[in-house]
Amino acid sequence: MPAGDIYTLRNHATVSTAISVLQAKAGANNGFEIVRASVTQYGSTTSAQEEIEIVRKSGAATVTAAVAGTSLMSRDPNQATASLSLGTSATGVTATAEGTDSDVIIREGFNVLNGWLYLPTPEERPYVPPAGIIALKFPTAPASQTWNFELVLMEK
Repeated sequence: MPAGDIYTLRNHATVSTAISVLQAKAGANNGFEIVRASVTQYGSTTSAQEEIEIVRKSGAATVTAAVAGTSLMSRDPNQATASLSLGTSATGVTATAEGTDSDVIIREGFNVLNGWLYLPTPEERPYVPPAGIIALKFPTAPASQTWNFELVLMEK
């Protein structure tokens, strides 16, 4: 299957609660694959373990900000606009209400000094079908600090 357009969804926020930090809802006509995901922090020099997960959602979280501008970027300025569904109950950052998680795609622990990188091989890339929803979230409350979150998605 040929590669599709690639978009990066980002969030830079201070987080201290168990919450979805990025949520992406596929458009009605195009699904997408997760190409890469990462979590890093700055400000802490203390070694500590945290846990992160990517989940499928059967009910969208309510996000504080729908994705716009630099939160959703293409590496190619000539690329078409992403067909992701946008809005505060679709693709956005930092949930205020969780919605309903349906299954956990991946759940891993990581040391905050190293950060977390999820880079699946093409055969292992999770696929999100049209109108499907996924989220990157802290399943338990992390230490309060400034975090950088990123999801790289390839539309199909």
